Amino acid sequence: MATAVLLLSCPDRPGLSHAVTEFVLSVDGNILHAEQHIDRATGVFFQRVEFEASVSGVAELKERFAPTAQRYGMTVWSRLSSDRPRVAILASKQPHCLVDLLARWQAGELPADIAAVFSNHPDHAELAAFYRVPYHHLPVTPDTREEQETELLRILAELDVSLVILARYMQVLSPRVLDTYPSHIINIHHSFLPAFMGAKPYHQAQERGVKLIGATAHYATVELDEGPIITQDVAPVTHRDTVADLVRKGRDLETVVLAEAVRAHVEHRTLVYGNKTVVFA
Repeated sequence: MATAVLLLSCPDRPGLSHAVTEFVLSVDGNILHAEQHIDRATGVFFQRVEFEASVSGVAELKERFAPTAQRYGMTVWSRLSSDRPRVAILASKQPHCLVDLLARWQAGELPADIAAVFSNHPDHAELAAFYRVPYHHLPVTPDTREEQETELLRILAELDVSLVILARYMQVLSPRVLDTYPSHIINIHHSFLPAFMGAKPYHQAQERGVKLIGATAHYATVELDEGPIITQDVAPVTHRDTVADLVRKGRDLETVVLAEAVRAHVEHRTLVYGNKTVVFA
């Protein structure tokens, strides 16, 4: 049986969990997972509830939960586990994150449908063909950026894409693209920022003698590399590690961290508020 998921936030007050539980009971539901968090600094209540229920679809789920949401001033995101979001992956020349996501998707680890791969280079066409995913080569220069993004947005809309993954896509998206998919564009980068900005960050880190390297996955915003963080991880390094060692370890981290962030999103476990996220287990 497909399960229903409610992600909600509202001002904290007594009785919120009870109200949600009462609703689940009213639709003959059985709670499978429930997790909540209260941000004491802002007084906001967050909850994720996943349950079996006899509802025909998201529209009915929203309609039946609406009175509870209105009573408590809740902002609610609803879905059924059978509804698989359509995903597009954007990549440039580095293949490691793209390869990892495609392999995980084919193995059934990501409950989503990869609708297409886009790149400003032709390099990954054979890779996409191997996984039977449409490939769109959209080259871009400073003079053609607006035209390229117009074509990108057209195809994304045509494919009904709801999540965009920047798998080492080395182009800065304009506010026009970011505003079309708010909190639905996931980016990955090394976690040295803002310490080692610009080119060759691993060279800078090795020269500085860092002892930890990391990767950060976050929702992309107009503030470059400063959007709400979804997942992060680190790995130790020592004086013995060369720049090549750092790059290799960094790539390993990027693939795992990006996959975790994507999985959290498509499993409907992330809530954005302000410039932060609540990521439920």
